[in-house]
Amino acid sequence: MCVGLDTDIKKIPEHLLKEEDPIFALNKAIIDATAPYCIDYKPILAFYESMGVKGWIAFEKTVEYIKKNYPDQFIIADAKRGDIGNTSAMYARTFFEELNIDSVTVAPYMGEDSVTPFLTYEGKWVILLDLTSNKGSHDFQLTTDTEGERLFEKVLRKSQEWANDQNMMYVVGATQGRMFEDIRKIVPNHFLLVPGIGAQGGSLEEVCKYGMTKECGLIVNSSRAIIYADKTENFANAAAEEAKKVQQQMEKELAAIL
Repeated sequence: MCVGLDTDIKKIPEHLLKEEDPIFALNKAIIDATAPYCIDYKPILAFYESMGVKGWIAFEKTVEYIKKNYPDQFIIADAKRGDIGNTSAMYARTFFEELNIDSVTVAPYMGEDSVTPFLTYEGKWVILLDLTSNKGSHDFQLTTDTEGERLFEKVLRKSQEWANDQNMMYVVGATQGRMFEDIRKIVPNHFLLVPGIGAQGGSLEEVCKYGMTKECGLIVNSSRAIIYADKTENFANAAAEEAKKVQQQMEKELAAIL
């Protein structure tokens, strides 16, 4: 599982506001409490960028804390970047050179040249948005062409010309249910990053039933249900309990497949 560090200054426990860096204080405590139950952390950049320089500093401190204290943890910068080639190259430089983060989420709407700059870094991963968990995903992602191919299916097929399952994953929202079956027909071996468990109402049971492979093949993200599980000084322990529940359910589902 993955813990999303979508840290909102307006939602964190009130006592943390006395800290010099409240955002980092919450992140540090959450990381220490949940590290035994997850394989990675996924901060969404918007939550840090919304605070200007202070937020960016908190983000960098969070990344460095994970790398120093939990070096085996994978880090996903959920930035949803993607622009013309030279701009994408700068985004890639930011996350893969300056910050040395393991992976970044990328929007494929502008096509190959907006994605390939991220793929030039050995050992780094690109996670393409494919079939997302939000309500508006149906506006474009499920539209079909004259041959009946849906847009999210076209993204899956076309993007495999750019990379493989050793450096590319896909974002598939937990709210999509049985759509995971259709996705697995096209990308049977790729890892899928799955947001939407918990606050967004996605079913972990359905995700595992239709999307899990014998090697697991899923990185299931939970954010608000974990980091805001409690607003008191017990918040970190409550977060650990929530993370443990998700981990145990995933282990149960994997054992059923095996």
